[in-house]
Amino acid sequence: MPLDAAAIGKGCGGRLETGDQFCGRELPRVRAALASGIPVTVSCTLKAPLFREVAEELGAEDRVAFVNIRETAGWSAQGAAAGPKMAALLAAAAEAMPAPANVSFESQGVALVYGRDEAAIEAGRRLADHLDVTVLLSRPGEVAVPASGEVPVVKGTVRTAKGHLGAFTLTVDDTALPLPSSRRALAFGPSRDGATSTCDIVVDLTGGTPLFPAHELRSGYLRADPGDPAAVERVLFEASHLVGTFDKPRFVDFRADLCAHSRSRITGCTRCLDVCPTGAIAPAGDHVAIDPHVCAGCGSCASVCPTGAAAYALPPADAQMRRLRTLLAAFRQAGGTAPVLLIHDDAHGTPLIDALARFGDGLPADVLPFPLNEVTQVGPELVAAAFAYGAGAVRLLVRARPKHDVAPLLRNAARLETIVQALGYGAPAGGAVVSLIETDDPDALGEALATGPRGTPAPVPSGFMPDGDVRGVLRFAVSELHHAAPHPVDRVALDAGAPFGGLSFDTASCTLCHACVGACPTGALADDPDRPRLTFAESACVQCGLCAATCPEDVIGLVPQLDFAAWAAPRRVLKEEEPFACIACGKAFGTRSTIERIVSRLRDRHWMFAGPAGEQRIKALMMCDTCRVSHVLTEGFDPHAAEENRPRTSEDYIRARQG
Repeated sequence: MPLDAAAIGKGCGGRLETGDQFCGRELPRVRAALASGIPVTVSCTLKAPLFREVAEELGAEDRVAFVNIRETAGWSAQGAAAGPKMAALLAAAAEAMPAPANVSFESQGVALVYGRDEAAIEAGRRLADHLDVTVLLSRPGEVAVPASGEVPVVKGTVRTAKGHLGAFTLTVDDTALPLPSSRRALAFGPSRDGATSTCDIVVDLTGGTPLFPAHELRSGYLRADPGDPAAVERVLFEASHLVGTFDKPRFVDFRADLCAHSRSRITGCTRCLDVCPTGAIAPAGDHVAIDPHVCAGCGSCASVCPTGAAAYALPPADAQMRRLRTLLAAFRQAGGTAPVLLIHDDAHGTPLIDALARFGDGLPADVLPFPLNEVTQVGPELVAAAFAYGAGAVRLLVRARPKHDVAPLLRNAARLETIVQALGYGAPAGGAVVSLIETDDPDALGEALATGPRGTPAPVPSGFMPDGDVRGVLRFAVSELHHAAPHPVDRVALDAGAPFGGLSFDTASCTLCHACVGACPTGALADDPDRPRLTFAESACVQCGLCAATCPEDVIGLVPQLDFAAWAAPRRVLKEEEPFACIACGKAFGTRSTIERIVSRLRDRHWMFAGPAGEQRIKALMMCDTCRVSHVLTEGFDPHAAEENRPRTSEDYIRARQG
């Protein structure tokens, strides 16, 4: 393949070494580089096991990175122009990624085979050598009596199921044991509802409705059509090996203190609950809870979470953005302009790219592949940063029949398309610059990338360094997207449900009760400890709606938008009033308008505030809490007592008649 060493050196920096056979006769050169003590990036993944072995011998396994520049760049009809792309891929691979945390499953091999007939009993018999098996038959017809009772068989239908590998709990109705006297077919004794079964593994051969949503992603739940012998064989083989300790990455980090789910039993944000395919997320008071054992790692929750409470951890947002920054900066330094960022996953995207390189024209020279664990993890911060860093378009590659629901990804893509078009990043000839490519065909992928529109890149791309949590990274990315825009505007209207926006506010009707401040989970709304004032920071608003739902006067509405001027401005004062001074000590409390309105409405209109005693109560209303107590004690009156409120006796009635 063509190799533009000058462009690669210009984009990557450091020391560049080229050769013909680093995995063979030139292996000593690799060994010398690894022994030097400096980080080394090897532009070959085919022989990565050999190079890792050498690195381990030299104690350099934490200083070596690998990247494939052959299928992704060199093997292409435009390979001669792929020098900037190779530089970008090499530079990005050298960015260190933190190791993910893991969660563990413990399975003792207790299995439940759930079926309808002899096929389930036979499956249980075959698994009995490896697992502790019980067979549960749902609404069985005439089932032949097993020749041996080595595998327990019971009748019952699962009503509810929850859990994961090593910790399943099932509620079973119509449970009954077989009668020992069963002759021609299994007969069962009296049944009961509400039995509980716990197990480590569930093998579902009923052929009916799955017990779990997104069942293929539930660890330890194996399902096959009993009429498909090959599928049954695969399931039995997999089940027989599910004994022991198993690890998987903790895909999502969650911070309950940032969650905007609810306040005071009023529900606000439900975005993550709406998109989770596996049911791993559930309400837990003011926030939600994410079960890492059930989470399948699609990342949809993190992509829609407006506060950053749910953040994808494979890798963290700031580390992922640093790799993106390096990728696009190196491409530009090596002479490339306006690249197309192709975001894909390894399981689907990488084989498609390899096939396109081996049997087709390969990727265009301006297309930069950017692999992630799941494409559905992509949030607005990544796409915004890509354009701020100089990308001309963003393509998201997903399967023709996606493993995860791509509806949240489509909404995010459409929303970002609206924003970048408004800022002038659009293609001169029209067409979407943020879009999905849904295909399993490498030729279709090549065609979509070759003919897809290229947008207008940032005249002076940003170089901001992402740092902090997801919301902080998002603020930086959106701000830099605006600063770098070809044609910046101050405001972009967005669709309902967008995680950015302002408030419509009826100032005249607001009483400054500050109920909205207590409900706001992000601090977008704030009070002032020194005076009656309500302020708002639009950059912190996530449009959860808790303020509007909590406001007793119904004066708040949501305005989905991206107001760049408001994001850059200091906190805006929504309402401010003169405080009322205590008539006894002069301390400010409440607002003058509120106290005066209360006094005017109560004086001479309510028995408690009429007459001489009423004046004392009026004075109490005009005092701070401390002086109010002192006033009542000093004057020696009961603030709740009144002649009209005294119990009437027989003498009162007689006196009234006589008088």
